[in-house]
Amino acid sequence: MAVALMWGLNFIAIDASLQHFPPMFLVALRFALIAVPTMLLVKRPDVPLRWLIGYGLGFGTVQFLFLYWGMAAGMPAGHASLVLQASGPFTMLLGATFLRERVTGAQLAGVLVAVGGLAVVGWQRAEHASVVPFLLTLAGALGWAIGNICNRQARAADPLRLTLWMSVVPPLPMLALALLVEGPSRIAGSLTGFDEPGAVGAVLGLLYTVLIGTILGSGLWTWLMSRHPAGVVAPFSMLVPVVGMTAAWLILGETVTVPEMLGGVLVVGGVLLGSLRRRTTILPKPDLDVQPAGARG
Repeated sequence: MAVALMWGLNFIAIDASLQHFPPMFLVALRFALIAVPTMLLVKRPDVPLRWLIGYGLGFGTVQFLFLYWGMAAGMPAGHASLVLQASGPFTMLLGATFLRERVTGAQLAGVLVAVGGLAVVGWQRAEHASVVPFLLTLAGALGWAIGNICNRQARAADPLRLTLWMSVVPPLPMLALALLVEGPSRIAGSLTGFDEPGAVGAVLGLLYTVLIGTILGSGLWTWLMSRHPAGVVAPFSMLVPVVGMTAAWLILGETVTVPEMLGGVLVVGGVLLGSLRRRTTILPKPDLDVQPAGARG
């Protein structure tokens, strides 16, 4: 429950940060604040470099690039917390495609239910606003799924250490992209104009995403996953969009239409249904460069 609360409120913090910082630079800044102390104080995990980089590019770079971009383009914080749950079905489909994991009937049914829910939410967004922010956020969910696959292949003995070192990957590519797309003057203005309205809230939001959303939230989640069965812990992540949408309604005044609410129920229900499995059966792996190298506001 505590982790779901931290991660659900994380979307409110991101929304506050985006009121002052450009989205791409904000991603670079968020991870740089974690990467610097990590490189100085935390030993690099003993995992193949390709999976560490893949995890950082998928989970860190692609996910948050499109999530922040989508929210800056108009995706409501509460809706973003819901659409990002598409990472679950995406992860299952990528696992079946590249790792030859067998998909059960319940998992396939869960994917279809979740896709139906996302279609309802996307249709409602298209009816009332541009669908582009929705699609950008959906791309962020795909990035999360790619990161999940790389994380799984890394088979880290200390998952929290891997999560911290993953943060070393996004800052440089995101800073380069920010300089190219957002420009040096806009970036410099966000670092100097702290007398502007919303600047203090943006800094507090940034600190929340770093300290609470990432370090404390991920640390607690990793601790729980290491001490309890995944099937007991993982379903609690379904509370994240509930917290996110409720907080967005209470704090930001966001509203949800009845079809969007029904779509949200379908998404959460579909993801939950897809996660109900006792074990994964692995088929013989194809001759691809995705062999195991040894073994997540």
